[in-house]
Amino acid sequence: MNQIIVQVNGETHQCNPNLNLPQLLEQLHLNPRLVVVEYNGEILHRQYWQQTEIKQGDRLEVVTIVGGG
Repeated sequence: MNQIIVQVNGETHQCNPNLNLPQLLEQLHLNPRLVVVEYNGEILHRQYWQQTEIKQGDRLEVVTIVGGG
C-alpha cells in the first residue's frame, strides 16, 4: 500500500491512505479528546471527524487543549 503525504502543524507526515481523522490522530499519539483540528483551513467540528478521510496533500493544524487555572 502506498503512503500518502500530509502536512500536520507545518511538518510533513507519511500515513496510510484511507485513514479517518481519529485514526491519524492516534497514529500521531494525540488524544482526540484534547485537541482541536483545523482541516484544510477550516475548523472541523468533532461530529465530522469519523467520516473525514485523510487524503494526499491535506493540511491539518492540531492544537492541544491545555487546562489550568
